[in-house]
Amino acid sequence: MIERQIDIPTADGATSTFIVHPERDGPHPLILFYMDAPAIREELRDMARRFASSGYYVMLPNLYYREGVMELGPLSPDPEHPSRKQMFALMNGLTIPMVMSDNDALLAFADADAAANTARVGTVGYCMSGQFSINAAAHRSDRVVASASIYGTYLVTDRDNSPHLKARETGAELYFACAETDVWAPMDMVRDLETSLKADGLPAEVEIYPGTHHGFAFPQRPAYDKLSAERHWERLVALFGRNLG
Repeated sequence: MIERQIDIPTADGATSTFIVHPERDGPHPLILFYMDAPAIREELRDMARRFASSGYYVMLPNLYYREGVMELGPLSPDPEHPSRKQMFALMNGLTIPMVMSDNDALLAFADADAAANTARVGTVGYCMSGQFSINAAAHRSDRVVASASIYGTYLVTDRDNSPHLKARETGAELYFACAETDVWAPMDMVRDLETSLKADGLPAEVEIYPGTHHGFAFPQRPAYDKLSAERHWERLVALFGRNLG
């Protein structure tokens, strides 16, 4: 594997981005991997490496760069702890337009890298970034052909950029992995999402992972569920294989 950390210029500064891809047989199809609320950490870099091991050029950008934050370190389980309050402030400070602007900068960088094939792009977002992944499929419908949300939040809202509405603006194949128990994405919301996608006849799947909680795919989180995490990897590899090659 070839990997590097590089500052990529954006409209608002520069986002420090972890890039990893195979050494041979390039150029490799691009996957944009959006972080969850606890920020960049080795756990996410390892997941990016796993995507890359299937033959992809993977970009994992730091979405908190506007606030000068890269890694948050260990987080207290106490919601009133300063570390938790900082995380929520950073998360709530992000907007979909901000991330779509970053998305354009990432694509421009990858376009200029001979190791990347940007003709057909995949996106994946976890937790807060599920909404970003789906919006990216609409924002760059000319490029993004597969998009996944893993226990994503804010999937059905009253905003015009709600993922359940933006799904109509892309021809990408969409996949939503949802935890059975999730205070951030309650089952009522998941059912509303599924109903909306089916009514629109979209190429999308909503899969509920029985017995799981929010965060089940992260190996360093208390909610980690190995069987479900491996199922999610199976689904993503198949999704990107069908659409990116």
